[in-house]
Amino acid sequence: MQVTELIKAIEETAPLCAAAPWDISGLQVAALRQEVKSIAVCLDPTPQSVRQSLDLGAQFILSHHPLTLKPALPAKLDAYHEVLRLLIRADVPLYAAHTSLDVNPRGPVGWLAADLRLVNLTALEPVPSPLEGGMLGYGLVGDLPQPQAVEQIIGTLESTLDLSTATLSGPPPEKIHRLAYCTGSGSSLLPAAHKAGAQMFITGDVKYHTALDAEIPLLDVGHHCLEEEMMRRMCHLLQQQLNGLTVHFVPSASPFRTVALS
Repeated sequence: MQVTELIKAIEETAPLCAAAPWDISGLQVAALRQEVKSIAVCLDPTPQSVRQSLDLGAQFILSHHPLTLKPALPAKLDAYHEVLRLLIRADVPLYAAHTSLDVNPRGPVGWLAADLRLVNLTALEPVPSPLEGGMLGYGLVGDLPQPQAVEQIIGTLESTLDLSTATLSGPPPEKIHRLAYCTGSGSSLLPAAHKAGAQMFITGDVKYHTALDAEIPLLDVGHHCLEEEMMRRMCHLLQQQLNGLTVHFVPSASPFRTVALS
C-alpha cells in the first residue's frame, strides 16, 4: 500500500480537518519510503515504542500523541533526538492521530461507551463536523441500560483497564444511570458533564481543586489506560480495513506506578 493511501485510510477515522487548532496531528516525520507492507500502532512515540516497532519490521508508525507539541531543533541528545534518529535512519514515517481521533465518537474513542452499552450518546463539547451527517466532539455522555452502583461500573472497567492508580472523588455515589467520560486529560469537561445530567464522570489527570469542587462522582483512571485501549482498538480496526497489510500493536506502560510501602 502506498503511504498516501494509508494516511487517507487513517483520516477516514481520524479526520485531520477536525483536529484542534493547537494540535499537531498528522505527519510528524516524513520519509522517502513510498510503499508500506507493515505498520505499528502505539500510544506514545517514545524511543522504546519506536525501537519495538522497528524490531517488528514496521515501515510506518501510527501514534496517538504527537512527537512534540513544540517542534524544536534536535540540539540535545534526548528522547526527541533519538526518535528522529531512529526513524530517519530506518526511513520510516511517523503519523499522529491525536485530537483528530479524539473528536470522532464513532471511532475507537467510543470504545468505553460500547463496553458500558451507553445509549442516547451525545458529545460533551460538540465541534463543527466537516463530515456529512457525522457527529464530532470531545467527550461522550449517555445512559446506562439500567442503573448501576459505582462499584459495578468500576468492576466493568477492571476487566479491561489497569486501575491500580485510579482515584475517586466527589460526593458519595448513588446509583448511576447517566454517565460521561473523556479519554486522556478531560477534567475541563466536568462542568459540561454535570450540565448534561451525568451522575458520574470518568477521565484522567484530575487536579486537586477539580476533585475538591466536583459535584458528581469523578473517577480519575489516569491519562494512560483509556487511550492505550483506544489505540489497541484502532489497531484492530486497521487490521480489518487494511487487507494485505500487517498491523502490529505496540503496548506501553503508564509512567505512574503505585508506591510499595514497607
